[in-house]
Amino acid sequence: MLRSMYSGISGLRGFQTKLDVIGNNIANVNTFGYKKSRVTFKDMISQQIQGASSPQQNRGGTNPKQVGLGSQLSTIDTIHSPGSTQSTSRSLDLAISGDGFFIVNDGALSYYTRAGNFYLDHHGNLVTADGYYVQGYAANELGQIDYTQLSNLRIASGATIAPNPTTQITFKGNLHAGTEAADSSLEFTDGDSYQIAELKQNLKYGVMLPIRVVDSVGYTHELNIIAQKVEIPANTPPLNPGTDPIFGWELGYLTPDTNNSGQFVYNTLNETILFNTDGKVDNTSDLNNITLTIEPSELSFNYGGNASTLNITLDFSSLSEYGSANSFAVDTMDGNAEGFLEGFDVSATGEIFGIYSNGNVQPLGQIALAAFSNAEGLTRAGNNLFQVSNNSGVPQVGLPGDVAGDIVGGALEMSNVDLAEEFTEMIVAQRGF
Repeated sequence: MLRSMYSGISGLRGFQTKLDVIGNNIANVNTFGYKKSRVTFKDMISQQIQGASSPQQNRGGTNPKQVGLGSQLSTIDTIHSPGSTQSTSRSLDLAISGDGFFIVNDGALSYYTRAGNFYLDHHGNLVTADGYYVQGYAANELGQIDYTQLSNLRIASGATIAPNPTTQITFKGNLHAGTEAADSSLEFTDGDSYQIAELKQNLKYGVMLPIRVVDSVGYTHELNIIAQKVEIPANTPPLNPGTDPIFGWELGYLTPDTNNSGQFVYNTLNETILFNTDGKVDNTSDLNNITLTIEPSELSFNYGGNASTLNITLDFSSLSEYGSANSFAVDTMDGNAEGFLEGFDVSATGEIFGIYSNGNVQPLGQIALAAFSNAEGLTRAGNNLFQVSNNSGVPQVGLPGDVAGDIVGGALEMSNVDLAEEFTEMIVAQRGF
């Protein structure tokens, strides 16, 4: 009699635990990033009434007689199957497509979470709803990310990006093969000043490309690149050592004439583009590293800045000379004026890009993720957080997309609790209870 009562009590205790776990799952059905739990049981020791006997000469063997003494809790598992992803269109809501965890820190210990509803504090630090700092790899003022150590991520409103001078310009496009060459009277002369009307007349035989360059203190200046088609007489080494005249495109640039407002001074780059019969640049090696050295005051009237001299490397080696229209343009150009942070975006690889008022997009940092060899071994720490345990393994910290899944911006992972399953389990547990 007593054995049966105590066996029943063990069952009651086990089913009570299962009901507690089910109740907690149902309570967290709408908790972002929550992972449901599951209870399993095992039987307890059995009291042996009679042992097993082996077969004898005149009689077969007998099985043991045992009375079980109840059930006991076997495991309470954390099921880490992914929850559904809910779109929120909020830039600081992040979900993980994969098995990883966000890393957060309270200043002393690191925790791990699947809940990606993050916020900014008044210092611009990226934090959880409870103020834990989100960990990642921070970028310096030049946008270079330091992958050697984890740190707090920061998105400081009103942050500025320093101006960087223009140092390199690469050109692309086509120079129309049918352009007529200018005769000697209409060719630009180095150091001469030209009025607008004269420029228009001369540019019938070439193209002018206005570009804006930036000096070291962030001022922008207009620089006009000129490519004018000219005839190169015979026996003009090194461009034309032959006996017949050839055609090429003389390169130069215009700067404002500081002595005569409204006029421009032509400056030669001392380079001429020659094209092969297939329309491709012949003298490529001479055209991919042209250095232009110029003072900012030469580019702007009444310039009062203290910027350093501009040293710009020009690359014309990708141009062509086909029968199509002129499409001479800038391919790439560095340099930027001062900019203020106006917004940000998070990529699938966790990079946080700052969007600045000067049009630049620069990395602010990169979110780190952690993966575990046994995620079910993590210990729940409350507040949607997990901690490392003796059986979880050490965290493998890396970049999204490498070891722990991708980042989904503007979305949150829902709880993986299935209400229909939980209510069914509740009926089963209640019936057993």
